[in-house]
Amino acid sequence: MKVDGKHLRTIWLEADGRTVGIIDQTRLPHEFVIARLDTPDDAVTAIRSMQVRGAPLIGATAAYGLCLALRADASDAALERAYAALFAARPTAINLKWGLDEIRAAVDGLTGAARVAAAYARAAAICEEDIAINRAIGRHGVKLIEAIAARKQPGQPVEILTHCNAGWLATVDWGTATAPIYTAHDAGVPLHVWCDETRPRNQGASLTAWEFGQHGVPHTVIPDNTGGHLMQHGMVDIAIVGTDRVTANGDVCNKIGTYLKALAAGDNGVPFYVALPSPTIDFSVADGLAEIPIEQRGTEEVATVTGRTADGKIETVWIVPDGSDVANYGFDVTPARLVTGLITERGIVAASRDALAGAFAERAAAAK
Repeated sequence: MKVDGKHLRTIWLEADGRTVGIIDQTRLPHEFVIARLDTPDDAVTAIRSMQVRGAPLIGATAAYGLCLALRADASDAALERAYAALFAARPTAINLKWGLDEIRAAVDGLTGAARVAAAYARAAAICEEDIAINRAIGRHGVKLIEAIAARKQPGQPVEILTHCNAGWLATVDWGTATAPIYTAHDAGVPLHVWCDETRPRNQGASLTAWEFGQHGVPHTVIPDNTGGHLMQHGMVDIAIVGTDRVTANGDVCNKIGTYLKALAAGDNGVPFYVALPSPTIDFSVADGLAEIPIEQRGTEEVATVTGRTADGKIETVWIVPDGSDVANYGFDVTPARLVTGLITERGIVAASRDALAGAFAERAAAAK
């Protein structure tokens, strides 16, 4: 997508053919900073600290992390050490394991320079595949927006609610939940997006809003608890969110607060869609509530807020009383019954075992 009018991806191989460039998302929206990954430890840090975040981008970064490890030491032992370290960086997003497994399979049976070359080639292919998948999600999802637009008065925008950041910053390009939005906007469909701020890290306010501003998409940032009010007053036509993992039964694990939006949508008759690439489907898991590990992150994310002061300084301030306990669950699970449909690269699929297995039979079979 666009930054200052120029096309840019979230991750790329540098001109030296070895190191990896990323956008440091912890510095947005007030600073645009490029970081470079030179070692597998750099990739682990980038994933854990959320310099990169979003399930598809985490998978691509993990893949390049193994490339960096193999470039330094192409042995099986080094591969497994790096695999374990990267796998432990973020436990919820299934794309991380998928990316690691793809690289491990690509280099199996190879040695030396051939092993390194195969790893880099597969990592690059993962990135290209992600872009193609997200474009396809956009092509399928835009039909939902166009159908709503056709029922509106001329010039009246389609009102869309999204949560967290499932935009191009969460992928290699285009995004998942935002792909239909960008596709519709670029086609001239009038629309407006309500961006949940998404506490505690404020990815909606700092990332989604920044993306839309760069690309010219009309949007408004709202506190997380405002969505239900908007739905009650007919101010939301459709909700589209992303996901970090979808179970074989269609349960959706996404950024904390997604479940509450799905409940509000169901109570107010607002269609609630989840956009996802197929690597995010985990056919080895059936019950999202019982089987998906929910990451608990550091207390400082809840207890502090970082922003730009009136004099232009970037500062972090403490907002919780000393001595107060803090809980920071990173994700929640939305049961399949609350999901209107899943927007995938193969079309819009019902959130059910039969529909998912039918659309992605080869992945379902591989998980058995």
